[in-house]
Amino acid sequence: MTTGTALSVLTVLLLAGCGSGGTPDPGPTTPDGTPVAAQPDPRGLLAARVAVAKDQRYVAAYTLTVPGKGPRSVLVSIATDRTWRVDIQGGALGGTADVAIAGRPEGVYQCPINPASSCVKVAAAGKKLPPAIDPRVQYVFVGWLDVLLDRQIPLAVNPAEPLAGTSAPCFAVEPGVTAIAPPIDPGTFCYNDNGILTAAKLPLGQLMLTGEVVAAPSTISLPGPVADDAPLGTATPPPSPPSASVSASAPR
Repeated sequence: MTTGTALSVLTVLLLAGCGSGGTPDPGPTTPDGTPVAAQPDPRGLLAARVAVAKDQRYVAAYTLTVPGKGPRSVLVSIATDRTWRVDIQGGALGGTADVAIAGRPEGVYQCPINPASSCVKVAAAGKKLPPAIDPRVQYVFVGWLDVLLDRQIPLAVNPAEPLAGTSAPCFAVEPGVTAIAPPIDPGTFCYNDNGILTAAKLPLGQLMLTGEVVAAPSTISLPGPVADDAPLGTATPPPSPPSASVSASAPR
């Protein structure tokens, strides 16, 4: 078929469609005939904000409120080279030790801080930590972004009331399948127009952005040298056994 013939056939088809007398489908309407406005897709709205979040590079401070415990500080650094670090006050030893979880191309590290000590490689790059040493806070800013963007992962997403302290849109997220290791924790996530998480309510606690978001460093540096040490667990360590004491016996 020549180009001229193809254009002629297309013109005839278009004219036939225009002259058929058919009316376009008005879509759903209310009982009085008023068209019903199309409802936005909550998952699509959340994904749009998460896509912006994934492109952001920044340093931001948060407060983590854990039920039954005092507020803890969390410092998130997402560098321009995509390395990252999340400093978590009370992130180990039942809340008595501060740790940084850092992601670099060669792996994921746990580093005690305040005071700083040696860092331990605890997982391959992009992988989750063993549960016994995993504070989970870091996933909110790194690993879970891909989960929220992946339409192949079954998630139930619905609009949620804004969490106290934020005016950003919030979304309730629930994993769509029951699994031993779900891809994301259920919770509420709030992102502003710049893709910055302003608040999140999760089983691990509630995060709230505090202060201004500042420019990112070019890369993430570990706070200590890498050593082949044992990582710190998240659980409270068992109490040390009492030291043996020698009691003086009274003379008979």
